[in-house]
Amino acid sequence: MRDLIILFCTRSLRLFAFGLVSVILVFFLAERGFTTSEVGWLLSLTLIGDAVISLFLTTRADRWGRRRTLMVSGLLMVVAGLAVITTGNFWLLALAMTIGVISPAGNEVGPFLAVEQAALAHIVTPHQRTHYVAWYNVAGFSATALGALVGGILSGWWQGKGVPALSSYTYLFGVYAGVGLLLVILSMRLSDAVEVEHNPVKNRGLIANWTGLHESRSIVLRLSALFALDAFAGGFIVQSILAYWFYLKFGATNTELGGLFFATNILSGISALVAVPLARRLGLVNTMVFTHLPSNLLLMAVPLMPNFQLAVGLLLLRHLISQMDVPARQSYVMAVVAPSEYSAANGITATVRSLGSGLAPSLAGGLLSVAPLVNAPIFLAGGLKIVYDLALYRGFSHIKPPEEIDAKTGSRPR
Repeated sequence: MRDLIILFCTRSLRLFAFGLVSVILVFFLAERGFTTSEVGWLLSLTLIGDAVISLFLTTRADRWGRRRTLMVSGLLMVVAGLAVITTGNFWLLALAMTIGVISPAGNEVGPFLAVEQAALAHIVTPHQRTHYVAWYNVAGFSATALGALVGGILSGWWQGKGVPALSSYTYLFGVYAGVGLLLVILSMRLSDAVEVEHNPVKNRGLIANWTGLHESRSIVLRLSALFALDAFAGGFIVQSILAYWFYLKFGATNTELGGLFFATNILSGISALVAVPLARRLGLVNTMVFTHLPSNLLLMAVPLMPNFQLAVGLLLLRHLISQMDVPARQSYVMAVVAPSEYSAANGITATVRSLGSGLAPSLAGGLLSVAPLVNAPIFLAGGLKIVYDLALYRGFSHIKPPEEIDAKTGSRPR
């Protein structure tokens, strides 16, 4: 139980910190004197660096030790936070933000998610896994929303009291670095139960040594290809793109958009919880597909609405079911791979999702700049996600996790 409490605390603290600085990161860099182009490069390098570092650490975490990997990850947060505070040199900051861990969008980045979920799956039973993964996601959504709210309020309050904008942002990054240090301390408190007993396998081959996969390589690579497609589709409707679309389409204000996306995060957390009873009744793959398909149809209907209120209502309705696939997907990955490959499988699937989602926003931006194509990003996102759903069902509906195995048939996951 202590390990579960620690894992939920580290998840909540980390996502609170990510949300806290995501609100003010661009403003802070602008106050530092960086141009818009330089800010864009810094953000891109941050995302690319996080993906590379995450892949390197997560594919080795089960061999090196999950606690040790989480401690290193916390130190990378400290590095990023202190670097942003102490240097205004573009190249030094680019290096620190590439190596360190910082989230421009407020969502999960770095090696944490893959390793923590591997540890979580290791200390609960297969029947409990989806339940705890769902609550783990709720903790993240709630903490991100709260962090973004607190970051905006605190920086505005300090500036209203006469504190220079740059100083108010610096205080928040000081909190960010402090959270990173706290994560290191909490990770040290995890017990041996989160670790997997590692039995070295001789002559596994170069690919197995680098990826950390051996028995589960085939299924992880197949899942990764599909997850990359889903993430690429999702990249067309990242929060900033959707916000700009609502502005272009309906003239939405910043206040309206802030309220809208606070609500979508809360609803996303609720939808993740509903996935638990559905997964027990329908199965993990069926839950992923049968909830994702209608949510994508609702998404494609949003541009067809005649006014802002109806479009918002449909988007909120979509978010009531849109995240039900997330805990089911994360639980499924861990259900069909060997325990000694949990971290590697989570890390690889998370990395391909990050890379896939990073390709689409630039394409979406180009489409939004052409008036007749302003709705195209949403239609593309919904259409590609439907292709993903159908391909997932066709390829994996017959591969059952252990808790869904029919005793009469004796079928086993492959």
